[in-house]
Amino acid sequence: MDLKLKDQRFIVCGASSGFGQAIATQLLLEGASVIVIARRGDVLREKFSNYSDQTEIVEGSLIYSDTLDAIEKAASSGKFHGVVFNAGGPPTGTPLETDMKDWDSAWQLVMRWKIDLALRLAPLLVDNGYGRMLFVESKSVKQPLPSLTLSNAFRAGVVGFAKTLSTEVAPDGVTVNVLAPGAHDTPAIERVIKNSQGKKGISYDQAREEMEKSIPVKRMGTAEEFASLAAWLLSEHSGYVTGQTISHDGGAISGLFG
Repeated sequence: MDLKLKDQRFIVCGASSGFGQAIATQLLLEGASVIVIARRGDVLREKFSNYSDQTEIVEGSLIYSDTLDAIEKAASSGKFHGVVFNAGGPPTGTPLETDMKDWDSAWQLVMRWKIDLALRLAPLLVDNGYGRMLFVESKSVKQPLPSLTLSNAFRAGVVGFAKTLSTEVAPDGVTVNVLAPGAHDTPAIERVIKNSQGKKGISYDQAREEMEKSIPVKRMGTAEEFASLAAWLLSEHSGYVTGQTISHDGGAISGLFG
C-alpha cells in the first residue's frame, strides 16, 4: 500500500531510540521529511545520517519550554502534516512506594509537555485543514499494571485529553489517536524486566522469559512492527479513525476491547 507520505512533513518526539526512532525511520523511508527531537543532537545526527536531506533536528528535553518553543518554531516554518508525542516513562513502583516528588516529576515527564505541545501545534493543523496527532502511551491505559503506578495514572490522563481534543478538531480534518503498546523489544522494556527481576529474586533472563510466555503470541513486539501501524495512522488513509486508543500488544490485554 502506498501510504502517500512522500513530501509530507512530520514531527517525531523522542526519536533517538525505540518507538520514536522506528517511527521516524519509517516515515523517512516513505519519503516524508521529519523534524526529530531528542536530548542528544549527536545521537540524532548519527541515527539519521543517511537522511540528512530529509531531517531537521531539535535538541533538548521535552519538559523544558525552550525545547517546545524550538519545536513550535520549526513547525511554523512551513506546512506540516502531523506530530508524534513520544517519550520515556516514569520510574516503576507500587502506589505506596511513591511519594509526591515522584508524582510531580511524572506529571512533567508523561503528561504536561504533551498538553503544552498539543495546544501549540493543533491550531496550525486546524489552519491547514489537515493533520494527524498521535500519542504513544502504554497498554496500561486499558489494563493498569501493578508496578507502573505513575504511568497508569498519567498516561490515562493523556488518553482523556486526546479523546476530548479529537472531537474539537475533527471537523477541520485533524485526527487524534493513541497507540497503546505492550511489551516490545526496545530499551524502555528494560526497567520493567529489571523491576520484575528484583521483586521475584530471579535472573534477568528468567524475568524476560516469563514476560514473553505471558503474551499470547509468545514473543515481544518489534519497534518496526509498531512503526508500521503508526505510519498508517499518520497517513491520509486513516482519516475516518479518530479519538481511538489502539493496542499493539500481541493479545496481552485480556479485556474484550483490548
